[in-house]
Amino acid sequence: LRRSPGEVCFPGGKSEAADKDDIDTALREAKEEVGLQPERVEVICRLMPGIDKMNNLVTPVVGFIEDTFQATPNPDEVSEVFVVPLEYFVKPLNYKSFSYKTSSGYLTRMHCFTYDDQEHKRSFRIWGLTAHFAVFLALVIF
Repeated sequence: LRRSPGEVCFPGGKSEAADKDDIDTALREAKEEVGLQPERVEVICRLMPGIDKMNNLVTPVVGFIEDTFQATPNPDEVSEVFVVPLEYFVKPLNYKSFSYKTSSGYLTRMHCFTYDDQEHKRSFRIWGLTAHFAVFLALVIF
């Protein structure tokens, strides 16, 4: 909430000295942010890293969790949690892309999805690196 208030993103953050690797960082951050216990995650792989808007290298870690998992958001870091079916990122109901200039001046396209969450009775805007990683994972899976 401090760094990107109001933005949708996956759990994650900067590595700490005690983290052995990217996987350790991802599992620790998921536990801190949404209460996901590391032993309840079957880590599958890491995706190709991306660079966020602050020029940080972000390495996504992908894993399976039980569909019965109930998130307990840390109110200091997360305002709410919602679930989007991965298939939505290859068959979206509300999608657009727009031009975006990177910090190095490179012009590229950025994904932007609007997901209508029936359970929460509201819409969520998913864009930028979060949307990029979701699309990439969906294309690999499907």
